[in-house]
Amino acid sequence: MSGIGHRGEKVGGGDVLVARLRAVAALVEGRAREEVAAVFRVSLKAVDGWWAKWLAGGRDALTARPRGKRVGEHQVLTEAEQAALRQAVLDHCPCELGLSGQLWTRGQVGALIAKLYRVRLTEPGVGKYLKRWGLSFQRPDKRAVEQDPEAVRKWLGETWPAIRAKARTEAEVLFADQVGIRSDQVTGRTWGEKGRTPIVRRTGNRFSVNAMSAISTKGRMHFMVFTETFDATVMCRFLERLVGHFEHKIHLVVDGHSAHRSKTVRTWLADHAAEIELHFLPPYSPELNPDALVNADLKHSLPKGHRARNQAELAAETRRFFADGNVSPTSSAATSTAPTSATPPKRTL
Repeated sequence: MSGIGHRGEKVGGGDVLVARLRAVAALVEGRAREEVAAVFRVSLKAVDGWWAKWLAGGRDALTARPRGKRVGEHQVLTEAEQAALRQAVLDHCPCELGLSGQLWTRGQVGALIAKLYRVRLTEPGVGKYLKRWGLSFQRPDKRAVEQDPEAVRKWLGETWPAIRAKARTEAEVLFADQVGIRSDQVTGRTWGEKGRTPIVRRTGNRFSVNAMSAISTKGRMHFMVFTETFDATVMCRFLERLVGHFEHKIHLVVDGHSAHRSKTVRTWLADHAAEIELHFLPPYSPELNPDALVNADLKHSLPKGHRARNQAELAAETRRFFADGNVSPTSSAATSTAPTSATPPKRTL
């Protein structure tokens, strides 16, 4: 007989089913149950169990079954309760359901389960349910409570398709946004000793610079770094330099900043109607502006890798950020262009 390890474990390439079948075959041949148990190194109880299964169901009855509970077996919450909880987590924040805070944690989900079904689970237990529901712990996007969902729907379903249709035949579409960078801004995290907050050294002199940028749906990007306050005069200067990069009309999408809607800008646009047209995003909807993502990256990453000692250095670092990303600079002294994809080289005006 083959060498099958004790309790039917795999040995020498055999498996549990083969061992059981051989043991039953030995019993059928007339071997004593004690002899079979000794040869296969299992208990008499195991041999008797195999023989009983063989008589009851044949080969299929001898097949090993997976150990442990079946998936979902003996769960405290019913399938209907789990479905309701999953939908509640997806559709609401804790404060809307009588709990505290706006973000779901395992503790908050456990509190909701206790509140609705009077069942208390450990956090690891709640985590198993969340995983089973196909949920994961994520950093959420932010939306302003003042945002008008209907205005966003109209923009996505009507306004934006109309702008694209225009640009497809006669022009190019760009999204623009402005951003301010301060010398005392610190973002991100660093390693340090537990219980002691790390210290970042910086100058006590506060200074800042501003930037205006625009990114096109074709991947081209332009920016202007300046030190004065962003207002209608600066906006007109940016528009003047921006249209100089194009031989065709452009459609520029911006937010509702007061400078964008000022009389000075409206007058300038009226005089350049053949070169540029301005479109406004719904209020409180920065997630609809891809250029806002570029500026958010600028504010987040610049303080991590650089430490400007004065305004000139901060302005230079800001220009370098755009330039290193193949972005076309438009400083207060010069204007140049470089697409973010493989298109014509930079040129300075």
